[in-house]
Amino acid sequence: MRFAAAIALLIILPLCPPIPADANAQQPDGPAPVQTVRPLTLPTLRPPVADTGIFSPLQLPQGNEVRRPNGAPGPRYWQQRVDYRIRATLDTTTKRISGSEAIHYINNSPDTLHFLWFQLDQNLFKPGSTGSLLNAAESRFGGAGSAGGFEIDSLLQCSAPAETRSPAKPKRRARTAKPPARCGAAPLRTRVDDTMMYLDLPVAIPPGGNTSIELTYRFTVPEHGADRMGREGNLYQIAQWYPRLAVYDDVHGWNTDQYLGQGEFYLEYGTIEYEVTVPAGYIVAGTGVLQNPADVLTATQRQRLTAALKSDTTVQIVTASDLTSGAARPVKDGLLTWRFKAENVRDAAWAASPEYQWDAAGWEGVLAQAFYRPSAVETWKEAAKMSRYSIQEYSTRWFSYPYPQISAVEGPVSGMEYPMVAMEARGDSGPDLYNVLTHEIGHMWYPMVVGSDERRYAWMDEGFNTFINTFSEEAYWKRDDAAVRQRERQLVIGLDQMPTAQPIITPANRYRTSENLLSLAYVKPSIALLTLRNKVLGPQVFDSAFREYTRRWAFRHPQPADFFRTVEEVSGRDLAWYWRSFFYTTAALDQSVESVKQDSTGASQITLVNLGDAVMPVELELGYEDGSRDLIKLPVEIWYGGSRFVYQVQPGKTIVSARVNPDGTLPDAIATNDLWKRPATTATP
Repeated sequence: MRFAAAIALLIILPLCPPIPADANAQQPDGPAPVQTVRPLTLPTLRPPVADTGIFSPLQLPQGNEVRRPNGAPGPRYWQQRVDYRIRATLDTTTKRISGSEAIHYINNSPDTLHFLWFQLDQNLFKPGSTGSLLNAAESRFGGAGSAGGFEIDSLLQCSAPAETRSPAKPKRRARTAKPPARCGAAPLRTRVDDTMMYLDLPVAIPPGGNTSIELTYRFTVPEHGADRMGREGNLYQIAQWYPRLAVYDDVHGWNTDQYLGQGEFYLEYGTIEYEVTVPAGYIVAGTGVLQNPADVLTATQRQRLTAALKSDTTVQIVTASDLTSGAARPVKDGLLTWRFKAENVRDAAWAASPEYQWDAAGWEGVLAQAFYRPSAVETWKEAAKMSRYSIQEYSTRWFSYPYPQISAVEGPVSGMEYPMVAMEARGDSGPDLYNVLTHEIGHMWYPMVVGSDERRYAWMDEGFNTFINTFSEEAYWKRDDAAVRQRERQLVIGLDQMPTAQPIITPANRYRTSENLLSLAYVKPSIALLTLRNKVLGPQVFDSAFREYTRRWAFRHPQPADFFRTVEEVSGRDLAWYWRSFFYTTAALDQSVESVKQDSTGASQITLVNLGDAVMPVELELGYEDGSRDLIKLPVEIWYGGSRFVYQVQPGKTIVSARVNPDGTLPDAIATNDLWKRPATTATP
């Protein structure tokens, strides 16, 4: 019988009523007896089965002309541009900052904007803020009882004057200075919602259009600003210090998630020019390039900086003796204004202290700097060297550092990053300081260059950064941190089995515990990327994909799907099972050797089982009676058929042991079932 016909018959036969054995026999004359007609009974049909297994396609947003299905920005990709000009004065007596801000907003979207949203991050420190309800005052992300918040004194929309030339005449080049923008006199309508502010625009911004906003503001500097800024004695680390535009993107429109302390930031790129006026005795370090060194530095300091830029070794710009003698400052009384300019950045921050020693060294035109108080000299004396090495490491391995300088600044903040600024505490030792410093400098790549949404996807900056820190720490100290990675795997495995477990994809502000913050934002993504690199794709393929992702999304706003798709395109692998296992769920991995059977010919059957919900390729180590060993690598596709796989071994040596995950580097939840051993034989008496 032909196969198709046989299948058709198998389908039809069970549904047909049975045919009586004498159906073709002669029927008797006369009326047939009355029979009760019974309805035809059909077999119960099984409910439909959907493809929802670990290998099923991952439901990512559909690719389009803005974001391509291969993970790259499309031909119609757009993002907004925001430029700032800021003037601020620090009053060290009242601990307050007063400032003015001119914002130029360019609407590159296809939408007409009738309103804008601003981030007012200092409002986290207002009594009764949502963040203050979630974080205890003395906790890491609290404000230590600060009664702060932005006070906005004026807010105006400005527009350039309209031209009045005749359309029949060609436009002539202007011979005079461009008239200043006109700002409306009427107050703008605003609505403050905790740390966000809605601004109604009297003049809408069309696609391709732009507008200017001018405002003045004040706030009290909190002593402990959620461990992201603050002050200690006469030292100030200043961030989130000016009202900033929220991001308007192609995925969410306006991004209006509140700043609650734990989640970080998502910002537009542009040029930021700012000036800060401080007491004359202060030294200021900040985002960007100092524009007026002749006003705020001595001739000797300027000469030392020029030398440091070309030096592989550290040059002292401001020494301890300079601070003691008074030679550190060009003038001692009154106020001085420091002016900085930063291009293609998403934020700006600065630090100031009258006690800052200042070291610097150069690497390929980048100035690596360290600012620290004399009390921190024991741990910070090599901080400029550490900064230089970090810039070199990340530039060489992943993407060239695009900015002219990096400033590591010591102070009360335990560790926080801003464009060209890394804030760290003094640390307990050189290794302790380096681990924090190289982490914060790593953030210059993720998210300062690759501008991910930290508030929703903390793992796309903290996790990626923790991953690249692995190579920096091992290379700087010339050590193998395998034991550290093992402790990290055990931490992740343990937390994923807790009742409070959450997947990596969880937004930062919704982490249930501080342990989840550590695991989901930092450690688990790093472990997942290291495992993908070393056990699934291989270092060469993974590194190529990670570099391509960085190149594609430099100075842009990637989403998780853009990362997943880029890795899949460059590697040529469908990794839906991996993203689902380790990013979208808390699936546990548990591979095991169930049994080993060897027949008289020496052929063996090794039964492997996958007891968890996650899957991975298998590394199987076989031990033989003669003491030799073989390592067999099996692809993840062996689990296509289910949770059990039988591996056939041709006749050969006698197997006495079989172990999965022999080097212990997979995040296997239960290690005690990884090993099978041949039962010991009992001696005959």
